[in-house]
Amino acid sequence: MNVNPETQLVAGESPFNSRSPYFSEEHELLRTQVRRFVEHEIKPHALAWEEQGFVPREVLRHMGRLGFFGIRYPGRYGGSEMDTLATALFAEELGRSTFGGVAITALVHTDMASVHVFNAGSEAQKEKWMPRIISGETITAVAVTEPDAGSDVKGIRTVARWEGDSYVLDGAKMFITNGVYADLYCVAAKTDRGGQASRSITMFLVEKGTPGFTVSRALDKHGWRSSDTAELRFENCRIPAENRLGEEGRGFYAIMKNFQNERTVIGAMAMGESQAAIELTLEYLRTRKAFGAPLWQKQAIRQRLAMLAARVAAGRQLVYHAAWLDTQGIDATREVSMVKAYCGELVNDVMYDCVQFHGGMGYMRESTIERMARDARVQAIGGGATEVMLEEVAKRM
Repeated sequence: MNVNPETQLVAGESPFNSRSPYFSEEHELLRTQVRRFVEHEIKPHALAWEEQGFVPREVLRHMGRLGFFGIRYPGRYGGSEMDTLATALFAEELGRSTFGGVAITALVHTDMASVHVFNAGSEAQKEKWMPRIISGETITAVAVTEPDAGSDVKGIRTVARWEGDSYVLDGAKMFITNGVYADLYCVAAKTDRGGQASRSITMFLVEKGTPGFTVSRALDKHGWRSSDTAELRFENCRIPAENRLGEEGRGFYAIMKNFQNERTVIGAMAMGESQAAIELTLEYLRTRKAFGAPLWQKQAIRQRLAMLAARVAAGRQLVYHAAWLDTQGIDATREVSMVKAYCGELVNDVMYDCVQFHGGMGYMRESTIERMARDARVQAIGGGATEVMLEEVAKRM
């Protein structure tokens, strides 16, 4: 991986979790780069992004220049050719930024949307789009979820009919991250309305500005305020045949395959958020006095926070193990489903207690933990709700 001098550690600094047996020196160098970027380029500015509702494009291009958007992509497109562990590490460090909206903006682009282009795209599609995706010139979104179809991908109603030498899309998509400002959308639509559900979905590339494609509205969210989220509409939207992504009728399988990657990074992001919340709460407890002594001297509080730290350590290792299995080419569907269920619930448990330990300040918009608690809530929903994930685990027991 190319190392940018501005993101290197100063003498004497140690990267987080540097003794993990899962990570090589190259992995830890990436962790260092991301952490320094978070400290210098995200934390000082992201409150303004929360207010404006999106991450500035120049920040995303900067991430592209540093190599963050090409971690697992081939060198011929400008990528670093690293592995799933590197992806998990990247997501964890973005989670530690305390700004979930910034983290998810980047992670949807790198690990939830652009993967469709790389995994299913033709050579011509990849040659055209991957260098731009990796550089941050082109930002991507994935449009699967609809008003009546979330985890139930087979239930989508957006359709694509063949007409002349092109496809025509009609339908709507909901809760689409990067949906307002993305340049390229990977859109799921039914191409066979009467066929078997799992074999009737096809993916398409739709560029911003395509006639018939509109952003219906930007959505106002409980958390992830710096992430632009949209409702999309397709009305007689004509897509050239060369914009079909992969084989017709294979979209469902592509979505299911890419869900594994999405769930891994969401779990890693959640553990980064949890660790950051514990650290800032510990600092608060050591300085906040009540009844003549710092709150940290209260045994009940100390032990609750210690147990949360133990659970987060366990969750982190579960994430790393699932990512390691994937790097070995081993089917990790069960482990990834465990990651998504366990980490999505755990991050909310952590935030609940950390808000409680902050007392009244934890309920104030001026406190970091208040924002983090709002951001965390969706971690048990997006990318596969906890209940759906537990069913996936149960099937494999």
